Amino acid sequence: MADYEPVLLRNVGVENSHTLEVYRAQGGYQALAKALKMTPDEVQEEVRDATLRGRGGAGFPAGVKWSFLPKDRTHTYLCVNGDESEPPTFSNRVVMEKDPHQLIEGIIISGYATQAQAAYVYLRIEFHEPFHILQKAIDEAYAAGLLGKNILDSGYSLDCYIHRGAGAYVCGEETGLIESIEGKRGYPRIKPPFPAVEGLFRRPTVVNNVETLCNVPHIIERGADWFKSIGSEGNFGPKLFCVCGPVNRPGCYEGPMTITLGDLIYDNKYGQGMRDGKEVKAVFPGGISMGVVTTDELDMVMDFTDPAEYGLLGIGTAAAVVIDNSIDIRTVLRNVARFFALESCGQCTQCREGTSWMYKIATRIEQGAGRIEDLDLLIETTGNLGMMPGLSICGLSDGAVFPIRTIVQKFRAEFEEHIRNQEPGCVEAALAVAN
Repeated sequence: MADYEPVLLRNVGVENSHTLEVYRAQGGYQALAKALKMTPDEVQEEVRDATLRGRGGAGFPAGVKWSFLPKDRTHTYLCVNGDESEPPTFSNRVVMEKDPHQLIEGIIISGYATQAQAAYVYLRIEFHEPFHILQKAIDEAYAAGLLGKNILDSGYSLDCYIHRGAGAYVCGEETGLIESIEGKRGYPRIKPPFPAVEGLFRRPTVVNNVETLCNVPHIIERGADWFKSIGSEGNFGPKLFCVCGPVNRPGCYEGPMTITLGDLIYDNKYGQGMRDGKEVKAVFPGGISMGVVTTDELDMVMDFTDPAEYGLLGIGTAAAVVIDNSIDIRTVLRNVARFFALESCGQCTQCREGTSWMYKIATRIEQGAGRIEDLDLLIETTGNLGMMPGLSICGLSDGAVFPIRTIVQKFRAEFEEHIRNQEPGCVEAALAVAN
């Protein structure tokens, strides 16, 4: 594999990389000074020309999202999604712990481009250490005149606050996040109106995730052409990937969106192969919500387009969960179904009831009381949930059905074998208890 120069993780491993002094010594905030000499429209145009796609999972172009803001607005908010509740994603955490000023610089430039008066970083409640590190970095930025009134004598002012969530997966959805910041229960809103028109405190709002905003300073500093020199058409720029499970070197890595899932697991730059002679049985390439691939599908490219060819919802957070061949696929199904049943906010009936029933069916199968028709019932249920068939307010349902559907479809033979080998009478006993 060709050499790749880290961009987003370039300061990771540098001593005291979380401090303003070290960040500036590494060239930090030069992009901000350059951006403040441009007009907001020029900054937006540069980001739009770079075709920076959102790194939070949906992949929507950031510059295009910014352009949706009404021209006659009088107040604008920027919400930064640092919730990162998708199992087992931790790339945002690495950035916030090791290089918080990179995020802050991205926030300020993006705030200037959208003329936001305030930025709210929505932080996952379990991120205790990142919270303190990021808050200290924000305090440093205020003291240095990088936040607050008249930043670098430019006439632009921006305040930045951290809002800690209460541990709800659904608040990773932008309107659920907005509701939570407003002090309400994290129920996603019906759209339209979209946040760009009516978002936080019913004002025009931009919502971007941490990794997306970390790319912005590099685009301004090096230009859109540099950004598009990395990756492939429609998949430009540096990308953070996570890999966990029984690999020799689990962690967060950076690379172009031309690497394959097999590269992420086996290449010496990344996972360095499987531990203790284990073999790959299945992988969730983008967090669990995108769906699963088998050991025969590791040639999938980790970009925004190729996962669909493998029946996946998308690349998601690009966090690969590796399952080895010693794991019972029934346990995998039950764990996934349980997660989404617990994390559904319950606002949409089909999601509240559907995820709960999928969990109950998966539990019955794992406990040795499954029926062949249960597999068909699971597939049928996955077709009746989600935004894609137009039946839910947010995308949690879609994220719940793709892993269930792909697990059952791709490992059906294994499920059927387990069901055929069950103890006689176990199904009848389980149904009797259920009734």
